Amino acid sequence: MSNLSKDLLREYIKEQDFKSADDILSGLKDMFKDVLQEALEAEMDEALGYQKSDPTEKGTTNRRNGYSKKTVKTELGPVQINIPRDRDGEFEPQIIPKHQCTVDGIEDKILKLYATGMTTRDISEQIKELYRVDISADTVSNITNRILPLVYDWQNRPLEKTYAFMFMDAIHYKVREDKQIVKKAAYVVIGVNMDGQKEVLGIWIGVNESSKFWLSVLNDLKNRGVQNVLIFCVDGLKGFKEAIEAVYPLAKIQTCIIHQIRNSMKYIPYKDRKAFAADLKTIYGAINEETAMNNLIDMKEQWADKYPNAIKSWEDNWDTISTFFTFPNYIRKIIYTTNAIENLNSQFRKVTKTKLIFPTDDSLLKMLYLAVERISKKWTRSYPDWDLVVNQLNILYSDTLKKEA
Repeated sequence: MSNLSKDLLREYIKEQDFKSADDILSGLKDMFKDVLQEALEAEMDEALGYQKSDPTEKGTTNRRNGYSKKTVKTELGPVQINIPRDRDGEFEPQIIPKHQCTVDGIEDKILKLYATGMTTRDISEQIKELYRVDISADTVSNITNRILPLVYDWQNRPLEKTYAFMFMDAIHYKVREDKQIVKKAAYVVIGVNMDGQKEVLGIWIGVNESSKFWLSVLNDLKNRGVQNVLIFCVDGLKGFKEAIEAVYPLAKIQTCIIHQIRNSMKYIPYKDRKAFAADLKTIYGAINEETAMNNLIDMKEQWADKYPNAIKSWEDNWDTISTFFTFPNYIRKIIYTTNAIENLNSQFRKVTKTKLIFPTDDSLLKMLYLAVERISKKWTRSYPDWDLVVNQLNILYSDTLKKEA
């Protein structure tokens, strides 16, 4: 509710003699125009150091110098105002800065619509329908570009020294580059700090997913202050382990079990899938690593002759597959899969499904950033049993954590 008293409001309503909701909207538009105009006049008074028509001696030789007309696009529709000018050309209005033709409310709406995945053309049509304001698709794009400095600041912000868990994955998009359509990867990292709080640490746009680019991402995290990561949760990308060990040699690595299962099942024909999947479950569902290894040996004897590649990947990656057996169930549930980042990528896909091709890397980055801003507002709770989780980590990684302290 406004700061105006009910008596003043009722007097205003009586004077205006409103007959419909459209009359009220028109009245609000006129009121908004008047208030905006007075705010500009007050800004000029403050800039010059005296009020308009002040008869006393002025402390400056600068004087008012008429007005320039300007049409401002607002949520109430287009509003024409008079921007005060001064002789010295020093006046810089703050409420409606130079070269700005929209007010923040409508810009916020544009950014929110862009964050949901709407195209600039659709946003232009939506704004016209809602507010009767003509804003071109190019103007919409220019408005969204104003957040790029915020995106760069976010991408380069200092990070915490230690993260309990770090999830890493990439999602792929088509981007126009040098007049060609190029498939690119958005490299995404989620960190969980020692308080159990989850946040997206950054998004990097690069070539198709590779361990070499992941190495540059890890170096960037290091440069931004991340000294220790206790456990990395990643998919089975070749070279991922080596890239992590090059930057964080003390960290544990957990290969996503879901990815590992999928990689094995692609070798299995339909007739054997059910039986093979049941045997796989005896491995990743085992009570401890020793039991899991014995079950892997048994499975190898049964299936290796028919499907050697499906078994070989478990043997070759056992050192990173078996990491989660060290921990109790409430930690295993967190790290055995990269679901934390898969869920985020799923939200990204919803937002970007209407964009078959992005015109630039920046256009992709700003849309994903806005999506993160919206999605992360829901990340208000830490993981279940976090007190138990952190107690375990403090014991198991006491040496690492002491060095950090």
